[in-house]
Amino acid sequence: MRAAHTVDQVRAAEAPLLAALPEGALMQRAVHGLLTHAVRRLGRVYGRRVVVLAGGGDNGGDALWTGARLAQRGARVDAIAPGRTHPAGTAALRAAGGRLHPADQLSDERLGRLMADADLVLDGLLGIGGRPGLSGAYARLAEHAPPERTIAVDVPSGVDADTGAVSGVAVRAALTVTFGTYKRGLLVGPAVSHAGKLVLVDIGLDLPAPDLAALDDADVAALLPVPGPADSKYTRGVLGLVGGSDRYPGALVLATGGALRGGAGYLRVIAEARAAEHVLLAHPEAVVTVIEPGDADAMLAAGRVQAWALGPGVVPGPEARRLLDALLATGLPLLLDAGGLDPFAEAFASGFGDGGPAAAREALARRDGPVLLTPHEGEFARLTTAALGWDGTKTKEALAADRLGTARRAAAELGVTLLLKGNRTIVVTPEGSARVNTTGTPWLGTAGTGDVLTGLAGSLLAAGLTALDAASVAAYLHGRAGQLAPRPLSAADLPALLPAAAASVRSRQPGPVLQ
Repeated sequence: MRAAHTVDQVRAAEAPLLAALPEGALMQRAVHGLLTHAVRRLGRVYGRRVVVLAGGGDNGGDALWTGARLAQRGARVDAIAPGRTHPAGTAALRAAGGRLHPADQLSDERLGRLMADADLVLDGLLGIGGRPGLSGAYARLAEHAPPERTIAVDVPSGVDADTGAVSGVAVRAALTVTFGTYKRGLLVGPAVSHAGKLVLVDIGLDLPAPDLAALDDADVAALLPVPGPADSKYTRGVLGLVGGSDRYPGALVLATGGALRGGAGYLRVIAEARAAEHVLLAHPEAVVTVIEPGDADAMLAAGRVQAWALGPGVVPGPEARRLLDALLATGLPLLLDAGGLDPFAEAFASGFGDGGPAAAREALARRDGPVLLTPHEGEFARLTTAALGWDGTKTKEALAADRLGTARRAAAELGVTLLLKGNRTIVVTPEGSARVNTTGTPWLGTAGTGDVLTGLAGSLLAAGLTALDAASVAAYLHGRAGQLAPRPLSAADLPALLPAAAASVRSRQPGPVLQ
């Protein structure tokens, strides 16, 4: 599992080491790791051309010291500084034969030639304390840095290390070598597209529990349900999947496909007649109960289940609200998506009929099973507006500025586990535990893929996983299936690819993972 921490946590962990170690020793640990990856990127060092973008902080020192080591091995190293530089790193570079150029003394033509001739650029302009966006000489250097040949030192300059926000110009790198721990902003937000591949260098920090985590293949393999010799279709978990309508019958077909491959042993599908017919034609192994719109009694009479999922293909309205109220009253784990989200927001705002949002949070806290919501960003804005009174426009701005923090706030105020879909899907519990998903592809941004995710996550809930684990594992496998799918993909491609995605996880032979 990849652990990420905040800037404050990193600073606090560095402080005792800086006090105990000889001056510069901690920096040399970082330099050793950075040098290893720089050499790996260069292949042959002798005769190569390296440009160091050197700010005045410790990241600039890391980059200058690494440049000095490369110069000692025969590389031509030119450091370009927009202002002051790290004194010890500068002295080391000059002693090794490197050159230091003040940025304001380089014409655009000369700067462009240095960058074009460089086999490698080390971005040490700013560190983890930098704010989003660069200006002046810093922006000029960042704009000239070739993304395909740039290594960012700890974080790409111009991104927010905590939130991942990017405002204006920022360095784009092919590789980011980060020290001690993953910085939270490297895993969420727009900074992800600036960081390139991520590698972690251990420098001996004693860190607290992570602020954010990302599962890897081994974690997912350990969480996937595996039936034992004594298991049956009932002991493996039964999911009640409620969805579909005359208007949207296909959504439930897709959700059923995801649910059948999620690990639960039995699937009960509850739907109106037209949607039920479509499900039976596509998935004859599903046990289907046909109900009239809003018939909660018939829904609950379908049979015993261990978890419920409501939403794919459901049309929000009074009928959907009756189904939601009945499912909330069961106390069983409940996943809500698509057409189940608006009725939930309406019910929450009223306190489920008694007392407003505070009463609703208390009622959810008393439930035996968790509630898991899986909105995309548009649904998230609508949900928080209706349920919590947030301003929808400001919510979209808040997501852009601090996606994780905004999701955390919503999960806490709603008292639910929240899976926020999008570029780097985030899962957050009411208590604030958070995970980010690193599998996937932009090709998943097509209609119906979220319905497959709903069925998959609901099945994992029924199989006994916690809401956090079910949502995290479902997002991971869903993303992996998307990576295995043809291009362009259709949502209907995904269910058949989920077994291959699970097999790749169990065999530790991963497909591509977003870095």
